[in-house]
Amino acid sequence: MNKVTSFFLSASLVGVATAFGVATADDAGALTLTAHAEQISEWRKNRHDRLASEDGWLTLVGLEWLAEGENRIGSGLSSTVRLPGGPADWGTIYLQGEALRFVPATGSDVSVNGEPATEISLVVDSQGEPTVVSSGSLSFHVIFRESYALRVKDRQAATLLAFEGMENYPIGPDWRIDARFIPAEPGQTIEIANVLGQLEASPVYGYAEFERDGNTFRLLGLGDENSESIWFLFADQTSGRETYGAGRYLYSDGLPHEGRVVIDFNKAYNPPCVFSEYATCPLTPQENRLQMAVTAGEKNFKGH
Repeated sequence: MNKVTSFFLSASLVGVATAFGVATADDAGALTLTAHAEQISEWRKNRHDRLASEDGWLTLVGLEWLAEGENRIGSGLSSTVRLPGGPADWGTIYLQGEALRFVPATGSDVSVNGEPATEISLVVDSQGEPTVVSSGSLSFHVIFRESYALRVKDRQAATLLAFEGMENYPIGPDWRIDARFIPAEPGQTIEIANVLGQLEASPVYGYAEFERDGNTFRLLGLGDENSESIWFLFADQTSGRETYGAGRYLYSDGLPHEGRVVIDFNKAYNPPCVFSEYATCPLTPQENRLQMAVTAGEKNFKGH
C-alpha cells in the first residue's frame, strides 16, 4: 500500500459509510418523510453502537511513537514505550525500516489477535487489518503517520464508560440534497493536513455542487476507484459554536448516478479528535469551508 494515501485509506476507521446504510444517487427523490426519518434514526443507532463498542474511538488512551531499533513496551519504569497499565514488561518491538517485529516478554500475560503471544511480524494500519496486541482491558496496534506509533486502547476507558450518546440537530429532510456531481481530473489529489501538522496527498473523486437559500455551494470529495461512496470533510458557520471547531465528516449516499449525487447532512458526524487527544484526524481543506450554517447532523461532543 502506498503510504501517500494512508490518510484516505484509513478513513474506514473514522466512519464506514456502508456500515451506516446508504442509498444510491438515483434514490434522491424516492424517500418519503417517514422513510427518511427512519433511515436517519437507523443511521444514528448504528453510529451510537459503533462509538459505544469496546473497540471504538472512545477507548483511545494513548499514542506512543516508536524509534528505529529496539522498543521495550510495558507499564514499568524501565520501558522505553510506557503503557498506562498491564504487565510491567509486555515485550519488545523491533523496528527496522518498514519491518516491525514483536517479541513477547517471557511469562507476560499478553495475547496477539486473541491468541497466546508468540514472536510475530506486525501488520500496520496502512497495510490492512492491523495486528492487535492485548493484555486485560488494554490493547495496542501500530499506525503509520509519517512514522510508526502505537495506538493504545482500553475497554474500560473513562470516556467510554461515561458515554451517554451524541446530541444531534432535529432530522431535517431539506438537508438531504440531490447535488450536481463534477468528476475530478484523472489522478487529481489534494494535500490534506492532520492534527499532527502532517500533510498527505489524498485522491479527489470529484465535487458536489448545490444551491441553498439562493447561493451555490461546492464541496470537494475524496475517493478512488474502490470507493463505495464519496468522503467529505467540511466546516461551516456552526463550527466552533454548536459543532466541533475543526469541522465534521460526511459520506455521500452511494456513488454518483447520471451526474447527480446525494449528500445528506443529517449524517454529518464528528471526527475522532472530538473524543480523544490521541486521534490523528485529517482536517477540513480550505475548499470545504462553507459560508452557511449546516444545522443538521451531530453537534459537538459535550464530554470533550
